[in-house]
Amino acid sequence: MKPHLIVFAVLITAFIAYNFFFQMEDDRTNTAVNIILASVLFGYIAFMAYALLKKMKK
Repeated sequence: MKPHLIVFAVLITAFIAYNFFFQMEDDRTNTAVNIILASVLFGYIAFMAYALLKKMKK
């Protein structure tokens, strides 16, 4: 489970770094990139929950 948490920490760091330092000038593009990054984060949370439930079942 530790590698999953490390990847999750890297994804959160990338999301925060983008929002503080690398924002796009165009609002529509910036919103689209934020939605994509947030979707990846929530998808990875779902994957971690699935992996944990699968591990608990064994």
